[in-house]
Amino acid sequence: MVQLTRRLTIHGHVQGVGFRWSLSAEARALGLRGWVRNRRDGSVEALICGTPQTVEALTAWAYRGPPSARVERVLCSDEPDAENLEAAAGFEQRPTF
Repeated sequence: MVQLTRRLTIHGHVQGVGFRWSLSAEARALGLRGWVRNRRDGSVEALICGTPQTVEALTAWAYRGPPSARVERVLCSDEPDAENLEAAAGFEQRPTF
């Protein structure tokens, strides 16, 4: 099965609004692997891995986010492989970076 790994950096009013929790719930519901964390610059970063369809679905969700968020822009970059996932079996929230 083809797997796609993508890094998302979400900018806007995305911290303190449940963005990480909501993104984690969406990712788990889609069966994705990876992680999400706040960044000190006020953005949220996620590394997601799954089928192209599920990765695209979560990417589209990230442009909206949870109801309290105000997403201004999403930067996406596809990664060459899943080595950055450190063999993650599920989806986790990581500490602020």
